[in-house]
Amino acid sequence: MTISVENPIFVEKVSAFQKKSEDKTGELKLDGGFLIPNMATKDDEAFLAPDMNAFGRQFRDYDVESERQKSVEEFYRLQHINQTVDFVTKMRAEYGKLDKKVMSIWECCELLNEVVDESDPDLDEPQIQHLLQSAEAIRKDYPNEDWLHLTALIHDLGKVITLPQFGGLPQWAVVGDTFPVGCAFDESNVHHKYFMENQDFHNKNYNTKNGIYSQGCGLNNVMMSWGHDDYMYMVVKENGSTLPSAGQFIIRYHSFYPLHTAGEYTHLMNEEDKENLKWLHVFNKYDLYSKSKVHIDVEKVKPYYMSLIKKYFPENLRW
Repeated sequence: MTISVENPIFVEKVSAFQKKSEDKTGELKLDGGFLIPNMATKDDEAFLAPDMNAFGRQFRDYDVESERQKSVEEFYRLQHINQTVDFVTKMRAEYGKLDKKVMSIWECCELLNEVVDESDPDLDEPQIQHLLQSAEAIRKDYPNEDWLHLTALIHDLGKVITLPQFGGLPQWAVVGDTFPVGCAFDESNVHHKYFMENQDFHNKNYNTKNGIYSQGCGLNNVMMSWGHDDYMYMVVKENGSTLPSAGQFIIRYHSFYPLHTAGEYTHLMNEEDKENLKWLHVFNKYDLYSKSKVHIDVEKVKPYYMSLIKKYFPENLRW
């Protein structure tokens, strides 16, 4: 099955997280500097990024003093110390077996009600609400891109590996920003100072800009820190999903903030990565700014998403 995906129009890049603004052509300028036609029927119906998160603070503010921020920093300390080439290799081998459970996509969505992301400074709600908030916001602005709606719904399903029936991995091995291992840890990574305690930081094979990789090798050939992104990508790919390449790229790299927000690690990308990154920039706005304590009526929207699951996935998947 071939899915035709119309790329966003790429224009000169602007600063990260630039707010939506309308130019004289009637198009909307989104984060990352792409021009996307306004799909909403009325200007006030389009998704508008809020200025503050659910706690009344700026989004992704890792420096403000609070009890939650202290726990977030401790999370990143553990993540940066323990995410090594050896650890990632071991996790890929173990979870690549996809032998933990057989279930449908929607069953996994319901399981996610048991997960709260300890690395997220912007929300402490059950994950199913974040998935639906992201998907519904994108659906409103891009009604014809059903693959993007479904991608938003499932992008965080890999977080189930923190649950006991999936191995009960610690949160530092499941959530948080991702980054390549096997090359130097770029300073754009949140709480970079803790990488100095990572054994790979002092390994001459791993601590140069390219490390064990070559320039332009393609992100598919780069080992990322282990977590829900890479795991869910494995599930999607190995179960034969027909989601287009851009959707699978979003699932695998949506937590790769040093790339899609800071603009680092681009020397490892190939041409396909660069094309897919355009859609990841579009998606990121909704992933980050749609987080809210206003809940979506699950039963009301469930039939629509069930139809998309049937279109792009088999009934049951190996996890």
